[in-house]
Amino acid sequence: MESTRQAYPFALNLDSWPSLGTSCKSSIRDPFGPLKDPVARLLKCIREDVLDKPVKTVVIAGGGSAGWITAGRIAARNAQGPDAVRVILIESSAIGTIGVGEGTWPTMRNTLRKIGIKETDFIRHCDAAFKQGAKFVRWTDGTDADGYYHPLNPPQAATQINLSGHWQRLAGKGGPDFATAVDFQASLCEAGLAPKSITSPEYAGIANYAYHLDAGKFADLLRDHAVSRLGVIHMVDDITQVHQDEEGDITGLSLRSAGLVQGDFFIDCTGFASLLLGRTYGVGFKDCTDVLFCDRALALQVPYERDDAPVATHTISTAQDAGWIWDIGLPTRRGVGHVYSSRHTTDEQAEAALRRYAGPMANGLTARMIKIRAGHRETFWTHNCVAVGLSAGFLEPLEASALMLIETAVDFIADRLPARRSVMDVLSRQFNRAFLHHWDRIIEFLKLHYILTKRTDTAFWRDNCDPASIPDGLLERLELWRHHPPGPGDFPHQPEVFSWPSYQYILHGMGFETAYDGLPPLAGEAAGAQRAFAMAERAREQALRDLPRHRQLLNAIREHGLQAV
Repeated sequence: MESTRQAYPFALNLDSWPSLGTSCKSSIRDPFGPLKDPVARLLKCIREDVLDKPVKTVVIAGGGSAGWITAGRIAARNAQGPDAVRVILIESSAIGTIGVGEGTWPTMRNTLRKIGIKETDFIRHCDAAFKQGAKFVRWTDGTDADGYYHPLNPPQAATQINLSGHWQRLAGKGGPDFATAVDFQASLCEAGLAPKSITSPEYAGIANYAYHLDAGKFADLLRDHAVSRLGVIHMVDDITQVHQDEEGDITGLSLRSAGLVQGDFFIDCTGFASLLLGRTYGVGFKDCTDVLFCDRALALQVPYERDDAPVATHTISTAQDAGWIWDIGLPTRRGVGHVYSSRHTTDEQAEAALRRYAGPMANGLTARMIKIRAGHRETFWTHNCVAVGLSAGFLEPLEASALMLIETAVDFIADRLPARRSVMDVLSRQFNRAFLHHWDRIIEFLKLHYILTKRTDTAFWRDNCDPASIPDGLLERLELWRHHPPGPGDFPHQPEVFSWPSYQYILHGMGFETAYDGLPPLAGEAAGAQRAFAMAERAREQALRDLPRHRQLLNAIREHGLQAV
């Protein structure tokens, strides 16, 4: 693939420039204008004309989940009405997708709704299941009894009272673990119950939820919907050349078969290759393997022993000697994978650990290797090009942040699509500031899971606790949290990708030692906390009584469907 910059022609026969406005031509011919050189005046006028150019064609390079979420959201939001934009997506048939991003955040419900996909259709077509959080096994001390939940529900009455210190006083008297004390969702996961019933409307639930899904089928559903319902132009071809103007803006992409495709705004969804942002613009990559050591993953798709086997309604993350194993339940199979550090184990040892975990149903299956280059681009939007998905960066899937970052980026782009080139630089600065912050906070939150461990049995866990590998901001917050529970004041940037309740679930789940259980409660807070704990208990009793088994609900949705909104 080549990159070219097209020089402006210098011919001053203005009648041959029909795109230039009358006032622009007059200023060029004006001998008393501020620029005496007519060529300089022409270039200035052309540049101003380019900056004032409306954005009418959006070109997305690359498919997969990133490309098709982007196409669907922009087309649904901006491809209708008198100011409609044209959306073109170009993907190569020779480049496969990673296809293991099987976990989402609750944000996916809004994304699907905005694109116009029914939840029933999504569940049926994507082999999807409900996700209510994650269970972390053997992360704290490595024993069989070691496990805690990070549910998707916030703690009871979180907007009125911070229950952290109150729970610590309760736990000191032999009370339940934090997730169980402040909410009912961990109990739903333990019981294998769904977050809603068949009578719940689409995208509504008794408990907060996300999804587990088949990533390949998901991209296919998004593509079919975007092309047939939203008018996205789909081109299967290889990009051979990137064309730029003198200022560096991309003007078009040459394709091997179809020739030149021109556009006004370009979105790089070309995955790890990062053809536009990385190769064309040379934007550097910020490596973070000094913080997050895991750089490889082995993935298996494991069938169930029987058709009616329970389907877990949460991600199970089980710590290993040099990493961790994910276990994701879909209706027809489990997605099981080992994320590990090649500096602390060999590929053969990692695969052996994976197969021991997966059991005999994995016999004969070939594990797929995925190399992880943990980190992100130094900037994400330059000129008239923005990177979304793997072209922007990638981190291990410990908290399923990959699809969420795609959604967050596309929300910004679709809801604030620049009407003209002249506002694009302002938007790019806002976007870059926001996403540099998001990536930093995600890296810190993932690292938090490793540094709270009490395991010292292998070099991997010992090295993770080395202060030199811990970001300064995280060390600073940990010192604060030894004396004051995490709260909204600790995270002034809004919105945060991980809010303060998420930090509480991890800190308390892993037994982080604090000194604020002895802090005197504010006036009236003790009674409010007792009411909140009682409300959580009543909600748990009702949910355990009323909600169906997870597989039972998935079967009912396939047969009957959910109530349309």
